[in-house]
Amino acid sequence: MNDHAELSIIELNQQQLGDGYARSLPAIPKFSTLAEERLHRKQKLAGAFRLFSRFGFDEGVAGHITARDPEFTDTFWVNPYGVHFSQVKVSNLIRVDHHGNVVEGDHPVNCAAFAIHSAIHTLRPDVNAAAHTHSPYGRTWSALGRPLDYITQDVCAFYNDHAVYEDFGGVAIEVDEGVRISRALGPNKAAILQNHGILTVGQTVDAAAWWYICLERSCQVQLMAEAASHGKPLKMISPASAQQTYDIVGSPYAGWFQFQPLYARILKEQPDFLE
Repeated sequence: MNDHAELSIIELNQQQLGDGYARSLPAIPKFSTLAEERLHRKQKLAGAFRLFSRFGFDEGVAGHITARDPEFTDTFWVNPYGVHFSQVKVSNLIRVDHHGNVVEGDHPVNCAAFAIHSAIHTLRPDVNAAAHTHSPYGRTWSALGRPLDYITQDVCAFYNDHAVYEDFGGVAIEVDEGVRISRALGPNKAAILQNHGILTVGQTVDAAAWWYICLERSCQVQLMAEAASHGKPLKMISPASAQQTYDIVGSPYAGWFQFQPLYARILKEQPDFLE
């Protein structure tokens, strides 16, 4: 991911609305114990699955979001295989090591979740969460094998910060496939997996989930724009403007912050995911 200041949104608000307003913005929480941090990550993970279900990102048993365990950092929490996103809750999440063993929980692990996410968590120590599902617009756009164009403010969150993985090798059940995906992802926050779908990562579960939502919608918008243009070139945002926009909406803090209203919404509507 590009190395820009996490507090760009706060800095912008300081310029426009004054220091008092900016100081009222929430901060990414810190924890006094690893147990507290673990519970927090699991709660955000379960909430993200409920949101993904509401947004129609589920497709049978396909799809997974992971969160690195803050204490046993060579393991990660993931959804139980065969449980619908709408039924995921804190208590049925499973913890998996990088050999594919379920070390905590009562359900099996999706082989593809292990193959893709174990490689990402191993090769990207800066990443604490990763999201990949078979959402409809991400899958549609992936069939084109192209990066997104910078045609809207929102897609600029991925300016010079997303890649295309061109080597689809069937269902990702081998670790080697996960390693190739991770290498294609590189230092970026997102990847278009050709003929497969989309994938996002973040320093927090919140950011990884928000980037996924934003990337899926950006795929949808570009598909609609290209259909409406009838083959005419789309109007691109200039590199300077795209970079300026990225600095504001594409930082780790921006990803975390934009997830908070969605989490509050799903917590009010479906509080049982905390069980």
